[in-house]
Order: sequence, then structure tokens, then C-alpha cells
Amino acid sequence: MHAIPPELLRRHDVSGPRYTSYPTADRFVEAYGADDHAQALAQRRAGPAALSLPLSVYVHIPFCESLCYYCACNKIITRHPERGDAYLDTLAREMALHTDVLGRGQAVSQLHLGGGTPTFLSDDGLRRLMELLRSHFTLAPGAECSIEVDPRTVDGQRLQVLADLGFNRLSFGVQDFDPQVQQAVHRVQPAQQVFELVNAARAIGFDSINIDLIYGLPRQTPESFARTLAQVQQLRPDRIALYAYAHLPERFKPQRRIDPAALPAGAAKLAMLEQALTAFLAAGYVHVGMDHFALPEDALAVAKRQGRLHRNFQGYSTQPECDLIGLGVSAIGRVGATYSQNAKTLDEYNDLVNRGQLPVVRGLALERDDMVRRAVIMALMCQGELAYESIELAWLIDFRRYFAAEIVQLAELQEQGLVELDGSGIHVTATGWFLVRAVAMVFDRHLQADRQRARFSRIL
Repeated sequence: MHAIPPELLRRHDVSGPRYTSYPTADRFVEAYGADDHAQALAQRRAGPAALSLPLSVYVHIPFCESLCYYCACNKIITRHPERGDAYLDTLAREMALHTDVLGRGQAVSQLHLGGGTPTFLSDDGLRRLMELLRSHFTLAPGAECSIEVDPRTVDGQRLQVLADLGFNRLSFGVQDFDPQVQQAVHRVQPAQQVFELVNAARAIGFDSINIDLIYGLPRQTPESFARTLAQVQQLRPDRIALYAYAHLPERFKPQRRIDPAALPAGAAKLAMLEQALTAFLAAGYVHVGMDHFALPEDALAVAKRQGRLHRNFQGYSTQPECDLIGLGVSAIGRVGATYSQNAKTLDEYNDLVNRGQLPVVRGLALERDDMVRRAVIMALMCQGELAYESIELAWLIDFRRYFAAEIVQLAELQEQGLVELDGSGIHVTATGWFLVRAVAMVFDRHLQADRQRARFSRIL
């Protein structure tokens, strides 16, 4: 990272998509609704995918006991645990609505619980949720079952419950260990608590433990973040997700409680990013891509080495591309050449499901051009290279003619040292791998057309 010229960092310190999908979710339209999603499910059931391709399932649990000021997730703050029980009733109905069309018992190779705070649910609530999932789907042998965990909501005993329920991967939301930063974002959790939980999780035998960090938070400084990084190196989780804080108070109301004057300046934020990259690489982590790091023996790093890395709505994944069923308020799904998103408010979600309707309120049916560009963007984001021939054979196009304008733009990135172009394809350089979103953005037809990027987080 230290070899990247400061001017190059400044030039690419811009907003841009994370490309957990293409087209990105901001392109979804309300013209796509429940009937379209039901048709996509029926087509899957009737086609070969139902027999050969396993599903991925995402369940969104929106509840949190307290508000984190930086949060941009869809969440509901409440101290009433009974709301979780009522939510499970609605989830049960939504699962039935899906499997009535899709068919019960389809194999699931990847299950992820996100939020909000999934561990807001009681142990009995989590047991019931897993029973519901197993009654509607079949968890395949060796399925990856992950859950996001707020360290303030669990102890060693609860972690054992999660393991007994079948979860084999954990992601702890840490963000920063500095007490002043924690107070500034209203998320106080002693470092010792996190260390004890990670040690307990290791003793139980979870396959992989991830921690989330955020740089650019209020009251963070390069000096304070260096202390957090030292603690992370000592903790040595299997995976690390390092996110840049995106301050968008006009879109996310909780962020209005953050004092803009307390946010680190751009130079300090870039210094923290450089510190993190240097620390993680020195500690032996593999830079999987973008903001993901993993120890060399972790499945994510192995997939990177073997060229099996994929990307979905949860980020980088070892799982091959597969259809995704999104369950719960605001959940996003992907079936065939379609994307769908559920109602974003709990009242609307409950109303639709209780009326016997799939709660899909927006989505997108991909055009052929979307699918071609998705293939290109995902190859660059996951493999860091693209052979023209692979796209030409798959989509029956002349790559250099189809993407003539994009190749002109890539020539500028080549001059900056981010990519190498030759007669066979595109290769992202070691420098470019840190800025791979900028490379992918070249092929984003929608983004190139309107240039309205303020809705996205910053690349760095």
C-alpha cells in the first residue's frame, strides 16, 4: 500500500458500488413485484437448476436492543423480546409462501443470518428459526451456516447453543476497540469481552471466526487505530472485514447523532487504511479482495488461490454462484436472471405476508447486457483477471468491439498502474487489487450513464 502514490489514492477516493450484485440494488424498480418473483421461483422449480444447483438462504433479523450511530442497516430498536417471537410467526408464513411455489426440501449449501442483530432472538427463538428452516429446506452436508453476532448479546454458553443448532461460522461486530470511539458511536464493548468470546468460539470448534472493523469513525485517529490493529493482530481471527465508514446522514437518520467535526479528515482516514493493510499483510493475512482478509489456511483464502472465489450479497464467498432466497423484512434475493427485495418496513412486510402474498415490492429482471456485464464485473472483482475468450464463448460477442469504449477507459487505468491489458484480456495489478472497485466501475453501464455516485460508500 505504501507504494501507491498519494495522488493515485486521492484520485480514487470517490464513491462507488461494492458490487455484491450487478446491476446494483439502487437500480431495482417497483414495476418488478411478487408475481414476477413467483414466476422466477416456478421457473427454477421446472428447470434443471432445482436438481443441480443448491440454494443459498439469507434471513434478515431486524431487531437491536440499542442503536449504533454509524449503522446503515435496516433495523428496529426495541427492548421487547416478544417482538422476535411475532416476527418468527411471519417468517414461517413467508417460508411457506416460497416453498409452495418452489417445492419443499430443496438443498441449501449456504445459510446466513444477518441484521439488525440475529442474536437478539432468544435461544428458543433461534431453535425455532432453525427448525422452520429445516422443515422447509434441506441443509446440505457441509453447508456453510453463518451468523452475525453482537458481542454484547452472547456469552460462551450461547455460542455453544449456536454450534448445537448447526452454525459453523461466526462474525463478530467489533468496529474499534478504542473506548472513546465506542462511546462516540454508542457501541461500548470491552476488548476483553471480545477476546473471551473468540477464545470460547475456538474451543467450541467453529470453522471460521470473522471480525468486522470500520475506519473513519468519529474520534478515530491513526494513533488510536494503530492500538486497535495491534489488538486485532493479537486476537488473530480467521477473517477480517475492514470497511470504510460512509457518513450519509441525509440517508441514514442514526448518523445524524454523529458530530461531523469528530470525523477524521481524509488524509487521516487514508493513513488508517494504509496502517491496516500493512498490519494485516505483515501478520500473514491474505488480501482476498477489497475489504476482506483471511489467514492462508482459511477456506476464503484457499478459494482465492484456487480461483474459486465468488461474490454475493454477503460479500466474498467460497460458494459457487447459486440462487439466493431472501427472507425477512428488506431481504434481497436472486433467482435465475432476477433480483428481488422485500418490503423495507415491518408493517408493510407483515401486512403482505399475512395477506398470503410474497412480500416482494421491488426488483429487476436482467437484460442480456446486464448479464454480460455482470460476468465481466464478477470476474474482475473475484479473480482479478479476465480472458476475453471466456466472455466471447459464453455470450457470443466480440469483446473488444462490444466494450470498445470501456477499453479506452481501461487504458487510462493502465497508465496509472491499476491494470495490464494485452491481446488476451485484462489483468488487475497488485496495486489495482486495492482499488478493484474502480476497475469494475468502468463496466457499469448504469453508473457511467448518470455519474450519480453519492448514494454509494467511498472506494477507500
